[in-house]
Amino acid sequence: QVQLVESGGGLVQAGGSLRLSCAASGRTFTNVDMGWYRQAPGKEREFVAMTRWSWRGYNSDYADSVKDRFTISRDNARNAVYLEMNSLTPEDTAIYYCDVHVTGPVPVEYWGRGTQVTVSS
Repeated sequence: QVQLVESGGGLVQAGGSLRLSCAASGRTFTNVDMGWYRQAPGKEREFVAMTRWSWRGYNSDYADSVKDRFTISRDNARNAVYLEMNSLTPEDTAIYYCDVHVTGPVPVEYWGRGTQVTVSS
């Protein structure tokens, strides 16, 4: 059974930084996409960042709103994905969810329970 457990959220002042972690278990994660989504109060869940697997290696994608401020990384030896968030603004306040996307004939999506990030002005 796949489990994703996020950590690292909290309260930070605008301009500050946080590092989110997602620990994954239950299968092999080297050949899957791993990333982050977020959901702010009253809004739909939105894409933040993803490391995408292919036979040529890994590529990272970012939402325009976080590009140049957030950095995603993964540690396959630890089955983990991280999100380094810098220059945080109140607009980054949301619950951040870890996501694993398994491509194939029947794509599968796994989600963590989320970690709260609150940025005060």
